[in-house]
Amino acid sequence: MASATELTPVVDVRRAGTRFVTDFGWLDSKHSFAFGHHRSQTNLHHGLLLVNNDDRVAAGTGFETHPHRDMEIVTWVLGGSLVHQDSMGNNGIIYPGLAQRMSAGTGIRHSEKNDSWNISGAVHETPVHFIQMWVVPDEQGITPGYEQHEIEPERLAGGLVTVASGRAGHADDTAVRIANRYAALHAARLSPGQEVTLPEAPYLHLFVPRGSVTLEGVGELAEGDTVRFTAVGGHRVTGVTDAEILVWEMHAGLAV
Repeated sequence: MASATELTPVVDVRRAGTRFVTDFGWLDSKHSFAFGHHRSQTNLHHGLLLVNNDDRVAAGTGFETHPHRDMEIVTWVLGGSLVHQDSMGNNGIIYPGLAQRMSAGTGIRHSEKNDSWNISGAVHETPVHFIQMWVVPDEQGITPGYEQHEIEPERLAGGLVTVASGRAGHADDTAVRIANRYAALHAARLSPGQEVTLPEAPYLHLFVPRGSVTLEGVGELAEGDTVRFTAVGGHRVTGVTDAEILVWEMHAGLAV
């Protein structure tokens, strides 16, 4: 991992329309970083974050069983529900407010589908909208693992809440633990005029998956916009409409 010392302060705004797009009909996926068949040597990651995919999956469809290895995968649902099944025997429905973490480690296979009626019995036509984020683990070859935890709506509406972290300082209040001691994910649901302050860290990644906000020193950010902060933090974010934000706080970065 690269040292965070002597970094040049940068606030890099990336608008929604600049993202890579994958559209398979059943899947509408927008990628903040190079992913799948999209290639870019200049947009591979920020800090420890390799994937920030904004996915919408039609009802009755989804990702069939596929493998992962040596990756910490965090899934956050914004609307609808997503059914998870994996080779470790985990099986459940992920919905808004339920933080999910899967440690791929030495290898795991899983599927993600918008077919909750196979468990609940209630057929629907609602697409599922979720954000999937990948960070590297501290060590390769760890034992695969799975964890999920529900966060009360009142907490999310009250300011930034840590929903996934490997940092020691978050051990008491983190929803799910990831195997990276340098990274943490925070979320907040903002009403118009509500304000939160971003953490201070060598690397920050702010994503607006729903609604619009203003960012101190930048201006308005619309749905799908991201900001990559390097060696600068503490900015205020204020809701313009009802909005949701996801913030990765990272105290190390990957070598370029």
